Amino acid sequence: MTDLQAFQSVTDDMVLCRDVMVTMRDGVRLATDIYRPASGGRALDRPAPVIVERTPYGKAMASRAELEVSMTEPMDRATVAEHFVRHGYIVVYQDCRGRYGSEGEFVKYRSEGPDGYDTLAWIAAQPWCSGRIGTMGLSYAAHTQMAAACLAPPALATMILDSGGFSNAFTCGIRQGGAFELKQATWAYREARESAVAAGDELARKALEAENLHRWFGKMPWSEGRSPLRWAPDYEAYLLEQWRHETFDGFWKQVGIHAAGFYDAIPHIPIALISSWFDVYVPTTFENFAGLARNGKRPLALIMGPGLHGDRNLTFAGDVDFGPNAPLGGNVAASWLEFRRRWFDRWLRSGPEDNLDEEPIRLFVMGGGKGTKTETGRLDHGGRWIKAKRWPLPDMTEQTYYLHPNGRLSEAFPAPDAAALSYDFDPADPVPTIGGALTSGQPIFTGGGFDQREDKRFFGCRNFGLPLSARLDVLSFETEPLADDLTVLGRVEVELWAATDAPDTDFTAKLIDVYPPSADYPTGFALNLTDGIFRCRFRHSFERAELVKPGEIMRLRIELFATANLFRAGHRLRLDISSSNFPKFDVNPNTGAPAGLGRSRQVARNTVFLDRARPSRLIAERLGAQSGGSFSAELA
Repeated sequence: MTDLQAFQSVTDDMVLCRDVMVTMRDGVRLATDIYRPASGGRALDRPAPVIVERTPYGKAMASRAELEVSMTEPMDRATVAEHFVRHGYIVVYQDCRGRYGSEGEFVKYRSEGPDGYDTLAWIAAQPWCSGRIGTMGLSYAAHTQMAAACLAPPALATMILDSGGFSNAFTCGIRQGGAFELKQATWAYREARESAVAAGDELARKALEAENLHRWFGKMPWSEGRSPLRWAPDYEAYLLEQWRHETFDGFWKQVGIHAAGFYDAIPHIPIALISSWFDVYVPTTFENFAGLARNGKRPLALIMGPGLHGDRNLTFAGDVDFGPNAPLGGNVAASWLEFRRRWFDRWLRSGPEDNLDEEPIRLFVMGGGKGTKTETGRLDHGGRWIKAKRWPLPDMTEQTYYLHPNGRLSEAFPAPDAAALSYDFDPADPVPTIGGALTSGQPIFTGGGFDQREDKRFFGCRNFGLPLSARLDVLSFETEPLADDLTVLGRVEVELWAATDAPDTDFTAKLIDVYPPSADYPTGFALNLTDGIFRCRFRHSFERAELVKPGEIMRLRIELFATANLFRAGHRLRLDISSSNFPKFDVNPNTGAPAGLGRSRQVARNTVFLDRARPSRLIAERLGAQSGGSFSAELA
């Protein structure tokens, strides 16, 4: 272990020891910055509780998510550290292995468990540490927390898992329903470029920047030396491994990407779980909440906002605005900084009593706005926070809507002779992704709520102005205009009876809130809420791929992300069924080729059955009918 270097004064009451090289069990050293309380520019000797964030994004660089309400630029890490240091904490930031100032090779997610454990052990052994450590961080910095917690470091006393901390990366975060999430490709390209910059490798940086990522996305799947990542072989190697490893086996059960296998090993410590309905980690957050709560010993908090990944203090996501009630700051807590400070005071210092654990669940229910266009050109969708003592809410019920050949979505059971619907899915012409629960997709795709209409802003769109429902390979089913308000809150899934003439194919589903025509939106506004995908070769098990037999009729379950939305009277629920959602997910070539290896393609004729014996249906949780569409949980 390396001794601490000389302190560098930041302010009179905070000092920074920069680039302390902390040695891991295999001898690799990780660059670490330590912010300590001071007096007159000299570090105080008394031990203090420690707050840790481990990040691949540069420990000295600002996190884009450190934005409070009305801020236009994020706070740098020194400013964030100063807030906690003023309240008596020591703050530690560390570069992950192989990133920025740290030694070793970066293999995404794979070293974070042991490296996190070793880092916390080193901190706990320092004379300035009180022996109690809390962790925080967004996204990857939430994954690093959960990875370390799975190994039960003794000094770990609490965590704030912000939009991450894989419960099961095979079903959310790297893959979904058997398909590969292509945010992993855009992330790898961007971070390989940043890594080259950090390492001073000017030639690699220029080579990566010279690649046309848009063109490369049209030449998938990538392979060794045939990708925009060929200038960063380590990044190309781990990406292709994730892409091609398509069955759920030991690879996916490793520490760092499968907390579900370690819930009982995680210490019985207080944990706050934060996410949002357009975040990529909605299932992760709810699965972690359920898994960590099952022994009843851990104090837990759950916060679900309306926005995109980490955008907890913005009022909008994509082209949709949720109003002034949407930010966490000023609604759930005074600010994001103060939420974390109060949490750490409660669980690291036994600070002032408050009501953090009395009603620990805060959920933002989207919808209920005016439906007009705001001054910024977004749909006024509105929404409000509710709070509850437990999840699921006690008055939630299951609502079923059946799919009918005339495009209707209704509670009426299908007719015995209802005709099936077929379409041709051409992998060379996939359905373009228009928003959704996405992050890390720039410059290829972006997340959020959008009118489901082709637009030049979205990769793969060619029929600008036409709704996606105009495509022949999209089956759309709508309810009649709702007579009363309806609040969908929680689980959403589609049970599909289907067939294909291909050895393998995908089926996708998307839930949409359809606004009626208005002066601002003469053709209405089809707002995407949540979506899902399923790869047919895994219809029996994710542990084993099995190609489709000729004439086989499959009963499939497509799990969409949970959501919370108030459908106003006069609106319609719409369900879109298709076989692609690109570039959110990789495109199935329909040939049966292993994931990431199929260069040839074939058109699949896919069929959805809609008769009484094979009733395809949408299943959603809603607030109980007895509440008349109002919220039974107390309003925040």
